[in-house]
Amino acid sequence: MMRATFLGKDPQSGRVGSPTLFASDRADRKTYFAQGWIVTDPQALADIGPIPDGEAVVEVPEEVLSLYLKRATEEDR
Repeated sequence: MMRATFLGKDPQSGRVGSPTLFASDRADRKTYFAQGWIVTDPQALADIGPIPDGEAVVEVPEEVLSLYLKRATEEDR
């Protein structure tokens, strides 16, 4: 069973909002869970192309992605 560790969320999202970034505890590779806004914009989806079954496209602000960089930097110490 995979676990998720909270890394942080968009500072503009309010107390209970998202987008949010989590790290998984997979043993075979580092992976992350991104909770964000579902992309429904037709032009953006056309630019992205086909989305395989079982996958979704979510939008997250740069501030949330910076949480990954913070974690990676801390692990390098």
